[in-house]
Parts: sequence; C-alpha cells; structure tokens
Amino acid sequence: MRRALVLVALAITSAVALAFLVPFGAVLRELARDQAFQDAERQAVALAPVLATGGDHQRVQRAIGGTEAGRAGRLAVYLPDGGVVGPARAGAGDVHLATAEVRTAVLPLDGGSALLRPIPLAGGRTALAEVFVPAEALHRGLLRSWAVLAAVGLLLVGGSVLVVDRLAARVVRSATRLADASAALGGGDLTVRVDPSGPRELVEAGRAFNAMADRVRQLLASERELSADLSHRLRTPLTALRLNAEALGDDPAAEQTRQAVDRLEREIDLVIASARRTGPSEDVDTDVAELLRERVEFWSALADDQLRPWNLRGADEPLPVPVSRAELAAAIDSVIGNVFRHTPEETEFVVSVQRNDGVVGVVVEDAGPGVAELSQAVRRGSSSAGSTGLGLDIARRVAEATGGRLSVDRSSLGGARVCLWLWQRPAAPNRARRRHRRRRR
Repeated sequence: MRRALVLVALAITSAVALAFLVPFGAVLRELARDQAFQDAERQAVALAPVLATGGDHQRVQRAIGGTEAGRAGRLAVYLPDGGVVGPARAGAGDVHLATAEVRTAVLPLDGGSALLRPIPLAGGRTALAEVFVPAEALHRGLLRSWAVLAAVGLLLVGGSVLVVDRLAARVVRSATRLADASAALGGGDLTVRVDPSGPRELVEAGRAFNAMADRVRQLLASERELSADLSHRLRTPLTALRLNAEALGDDPAAEQTRQAVDRLEREIDLVIASARRTGPSEDVDTDVAELLRERVEFWSALADDQLRPWNLRGADEPLPVPVSRAELAAAIDSVIGNVFRHTPEETEFVVSVQRNDGVVGVVVEDAGPGVAELSQAVRRGSSSAGSTGLGLDIARRVAEATGGRLSVDRSSLGGARVCLWLWQRPAAPNRARRRHRRRRR
C-alpha cells in the first residue's frame, strides 16, 4: 500500500512538473534568442551617429572595430552610395528589400542568422547594418538555465514524494498494527488491543476492533462459565452412577461399567478445567500412534462383545502432532464411537495411520451402510441417524486447528471412511508468531 501511494504521488507530481517545466523551458529558449538579437540590434544602432555625420569608409571602419560584433568579423555596413564596409553575408535582393522598406529583417544563414537593421540618414538616404548572429549565441546560457530548471523540478518531485512517503508510512503503520492485532486475536490471544491512530477511518476501525475484542472476550467468558456449570451439574448423577456401579459385583461387565464411569468423570474434570482456563493453551505435542493404540485397545473390549472384527494398521512409529492429548483423544473416540453407534453388531472396522510430507492421517473405515449424505456429515448439529451431529464436528475442529481437514467418503469395505488429516507443522499460527517476533525485534 505504501509503495502504491508513493508511485501515485510520483506520477502526479511528475506530470504537474512537466506541465509547467516544458513550456517554461520553451520560454527560456525564446528569451535567449530575443536577447541575442537585441544585442545585435544595439550594436547596429551604435553606428548611426557615425553614418549620420556622413562618415567615409575609414571612419565607418573604425566605428565597426569599436563594437564586439565588428571585432569578431560579424558586422557589415551597406552605405547609400553602394559601398560595403565589413564582411557581408546577406544576398543583394534581401539587402535591397530591407533598404527599400526600411524595416528590420532576420535572415537564416548557414551557422546562424543575420540581422538587417536600416539606419535612416539625412536627405532621404538609408544605410543598412548587417549583424551576423551565430547559432551558439542564440542558445547562450540556455543549457545552464535548463539544468537549474530541471534541478528545481526534481527537488519539487522528490520533496512531494518524501512527504507522501511519510504520510503513507503513518497510514500503513496503523493498518499493519490493526492487521497484526487481528491475527493475534484469531490465534487465541484475547488480551490484544490496538492504540487507534492514523487517519480518521483507521481510528474508527481500531476502536471498533477493541470493542469487538472486548465483546468476544465477554462472550467466551460467559460460554466457559456455562460449560463449567453444566459439567458441574453432571457430578450429582455421576456420583449416583458410581455407587450403583460399585454394587454390581465383580463380573467383567461390571468392571467395564466402572471403567466407563471413571473415564466419564475424568472427561468432566477436563471439561471443567478447560472451561476455567482463560489464557491461551500452551503448544504441546501428542504421539498419534501411542494414543491410537490406547484408544483402540479401549474400544476393543466392546468390539469383542459385539463380535466386531477390527484391525489397527500403521501405528508402530511415533508420530507427534501439535494437538493436546485430551482433544485428540476426544476426536478419535468420536470417530470410532460413530462406528458402534451407526453400524449393526458384527460389522468389521479398520483403523489405520498414514503419513505423507508432514501430514498425519487417522483413517477409520467400516463395512456398514455408509453415510447417506456426505456433504452434510461434517456440519455441526446435522445428523441423518438421529444423533446430536457433534461427533464429526469435534474431529473437524481438531484437524482444522493444525491446518488440516476432515473428509468423509465411501470406504473399500463398503461403508463409511472418515479421514482425520493433521498437519505436523501448522502454518496459520506460525505466521502470526513470526510477525510478533519481528515486531518485538
């Protein structure tokens, strides 16, 4: 933006300068030419006293030698008796015409011009003075005048561009601060504010940004409090559920129920802690392979009870991704849980891990009926199977937090194929961090 404003100012000031300097340069050229002919005419008129007294050739010759043009051999006099004193250059016809009409004439010649100046004498006679003006005399001092004029024009253009650059820098600086603040707010820093400065429009935009940031912070705080309150209300029925689970006995089903209650309690505690956290979360890495082995082992007990064939592939090497363990576990559980909720028992499913150029993919495939409307599957609150429609949305938000995505299509087993693509090097947050580090430096 700053460069564009400077270029516009340069173009406008250059056009204005040329519009004034080109005609002014032409005027200077005409002034130099007129000055040269005025000097020539003054030297010709200087011979009038000598010619008026009826001077002979010698007196006229001495008078010619007393002038600058005469000493340079550029002055000649045509006497009324037909004599010529000095080096004549004009043609006889031009001399006769100028003498007969008694008017000053300028004749173009090789290397310059000749000024014919009639000098009236007593008795109706007329003498004629011829002054040769060389071409360099017509442009004497013109180059220096043009150079001074060009220097003045460059100074004016440079000054105007410098002023516009300073003004543009002020505008761009304000816009850059506003853009950096917006990026920081989008990255999760709810404390960022801007100091409104610059033009009136940017000042208003800065105030609107501060008001928006305050409003977002208030809304998120209210949402956290609401989430914490709702999660805390679940503790009462969860306590009753735990007491009932303890009274079930020691069979495997009872143990699985108690484990599920323990995990539900941990999840509620995690929701409350996350809701109470007001600052941005720290950057952590989670091993996808290790977490996937743990979650598949957890779901394998239920799969064995329902006679579901299952398989885990590619979870052998460590694959760290920039997502917290709790959030990634919730995303994996929501995707695998959909297999148990939306497919009949004895339906096969496969969980696999893929890696390609910094992208880790968690793929869950099943042999069930598939997804009826693929375009609506990842929309929040949308479900064609009677559920809440939030499971895949949770997984989608986890994937997009790293710069990745969630895709749903048809699997090779005949059912649904859900792919959770996670970037190991998230791009969007890093740009904001780089700008912040540059600004601090």
